[in-house]
Amino acid sequence: MLNRFSLFLIAAVCASPVAMAQELNVFDQIVHAGVAMYVILAISVLAAAVGIERMRRLRLQAIVPDGMATEVISLWRAHKFDQIETITSANDSTLSRIIAYMLEKRHSPRAVMAGGCGDLASRELREHQQKAYALAVVATMAPIIGLLGTVVGMVESFHAIAYAGGMGNPALLAGGISKALVCTAAGLSVALAALGAHHFFKHRVVGYGLKLEKVVNQLLDECSPVGHGKSHLEVA
Repeated sequence: MLNRFSLFLIAAVCASPVAMAQELNVFDQIVHAGVAMYVILAISVLAAAVGIERMRRLRLQAIVPDGMATEVISLWRAHKFDQIETITSANDSTLSRIIAYMLEKRHSPRAVMAGGCGDLASRELREHQQKAYALAVVATMAPIIGLLGTVVGMVESFHAIAYAGGMGNPALLAGGISKALVCTAAGLSVALAALGAHHFFKHRVVGYGLKLEKVVNQLLDECSPVGHGKSHLEVA
């Protein structure tokens, strides 16, 4: 038993240089994977650009700045509407635009004010969600492009074997299939990253929308005209 284990260990040690020599060269596989790989790389750059843009633009301060609602409520009660207008003009956020609309419609019934605020909030949140839609497109297209590249690569491999006079060198077929399968692996990797990013930003938009709805309802309760019903904001 010991002798057999020793022989196995010696064989494994001797085979390790061969295994290292046969390590997969990922760069070479990507370069020779065909046109599909370049398309996958291009849409992966698109997905990365959209993800970076969304990380920079889709922030809480761009939707519901902290402390703005409390400051506006105190100024509204003091009828300092000029200061409120200054605050909203200096801030580029969804909440500031909603407050500017409330300021413009401050003499209108509460239901009218609430309806306009809801439409404005829903439109801006949908715009944020639409800007991340490219990630969903990449997540859908990348695996299909990868599979197409794999099929084309395998067809080319079998075609080469056929003109080489039968199987000939099996390594030729194995190498061609290996390079073709790289397209599928790359497509699935890009799709997984894009799909995860899409759901992340979608969840963030929903979370910010709920907070925006809560803050704007508070503003409506404190700043809208009294005696015009209890209509509340509903963000779609």
